[in-house]
Amino acid sequence: MSGHQHISENIQRVEERILTACRQAGRERIHVRLMAVSKTHPAELLAEAFTAGLRLFGENRVQEFQEKKAALDNLRIPVADTFTSDHRAAVHLIGHLQSNKTARAAEIFSAVDTVDSLKLAQRLNDAAARAKRQLSALIELKLSEEEAKTGLEADSSELAELLEQLPDLHHLQTRGLMTVAPFDENPETARKCFRKLRQLREELAARYPRLDFKELSMGMSGDFEIAIEEGSTLVRIGTAIFGARPKPA
Repeated sequence: MSGHQHISENIQRVEERILTACRQAGRERIHVRLMAVSKTHPAELLAEAFTAGLRLFGENRVQEFQEKKAALDNLRIPVADTFTSDHRAAVHLIGHLQSNKTARAAEIFSAVDTVDSLKLAQRLNDAAARAKRQLSALIELKLSEEEAKTGLEADSSELAELLEQLPDLHHLQTRGLMTVAPFDENPETARKCFRKLRQLREELAARYPRLDFKELSMGMSGDFEIAIEEGSTLVRIGTAIFGARPKPA
């Protein structure tokens, strides 16, 4: 079986699962977007997923995607400079962004989904202004106790400060929230986390009416059905589409 066939079949299976989850939750399929998490996989696999019809991708590292983007150019896969696209690939940064990489990130990504400080937001805004573009962003919230997780605490003064300042950052368009559920065998742990993000979205949208909170990016290969039941508008699927990540050499 060719890799292309394999990936398109995986996408089809994931699509069927998303559709089933939407039906069970009484939601329309068009309200949930599928992001293929292509991090650590070669550009050729991303190109195969693109050929199979996917248009939204997630990458973890600035340096890695910079190299991949050159390969995509050679493969004639155009990358969009907006967060969503019909005929080009929209590629979002979904890994932690170090502030010294903001300028490059603002140039090569369609959106940054992991804004977790005012300083980072300001740097991205300045970099987007220099690049003469509007950059879409999501605010990453940390809703679990896990040390390794990044993101802002929901009740922190840092989050409040960021949300108050965002309307003045004219080159950064916030579109909502993102979180990663704690790794736990019990599906109810993920459900609690997703429900909390949805409730926070409603509270923050009421408190900060000048900001857009439409997007709720939550749910990955192991828990995306639960995320859809809890209101996710964007699920980030890697393993179920591309298979296990290649082991570093």
